[in-house]
Amino acid sequence: MEDVLHALSFIAAAGVIFIGVVLAEAWYWRRRGVPEKYALNDTVSNMTMGLSYKLVDGVFVALLGSAFFDLVHPYGLQYRPVHGIWSVLLIFVISDFTFYVSHLIWHKVRWFWTSHAVHHSSNRMNYSTALRQNYLVVLNGGNLLIAVVIALVGFNKTWAIVALELNLLYQFFLHTEAPSFLDRFGAVLNTPSHHRVHHGANPAQIDRNFGGVLIIWDRLFGTFRAEKDAGEIVYGVTERQPSSFNPFYLQLHEMGTLLRDLWRYRDPRILVRHPAWAERRYGGDRPG
Repeated sequence: MEDVLHALSFIAAAGVIFIGVVLAEAWYWRRRGVPEKYALNDTVSNMTMGLSYKLVDGVFVALLGSAFFDLVHPYGLQYRPVHGIWSVLLIFVISDFTFYVSHLIWHKVRWFWTSHAVHHSSNRMNYSTALRQNYLVVLNGGNLLIAVVIALVGFNKTWAIVALELNLLYQFFLHTEAPSFLDRFGAVLNTPSHHRVHHGANPAQIDRNFGGVLIIWDRLFGTFRAEKDAGEIVYGVTERQPSSFNPFYLQLHEMGTLLRDLWRYRDPRILVRHPAWAERRYGGDRPG
């Protein structure tokens, strides 16, 4: 119970900071004469999704996190983080690289896309978009892809939570079209400029810039694209773009379309293929 209360306290504190930054950015754009960068229905929907995600995530980790790490740890390297700054650097690199790989998988495998699509389906890019998350990522194994690696190396639940939450905190500040000092460090770090490309729906922008804090993974593995080479950025998704602002519908929409397609086509390969595979394979028509 104490872990649950700690999780809820962290959520409340982070929520105050996030809401403050969102309000400041909305004020900035209004002063600049472009208030349409924010829309009330979109922002409220994003915040509601962020709250529901963190509530489920926080309670899940508090109740089951220790048991999960105790289960996995004996099968790994059993590294002990006793090397000060070197242990901090090690978990930073491991968690960031694992996030890059997991993030790429979320985009490439439809089962995992069901919990990530909502983050990309807004037609706006602002700090509230960072909160546009789906609690299903806690339930469909999306987050476990990262946690398993950290546990197998030997880090415990506390180390893992701190590393991942700091990684995600940094990523919050990537969701903006406002000028950012982070763009000066784009050779090494993920920046708002790089992340705008990631959220783009045009062909030159799709499946690019998967990094969390570091952009070097994208540069190393060929998934990087600079904003100047990406063309005009249009936000949203290319398949099954929802038009609702109902946060609970948005969080379940992509899972609903997956279940529909599994029933329609009777093809379990849909679960592990690209999110657009069913449409390309079957043309969107009911099989005869």
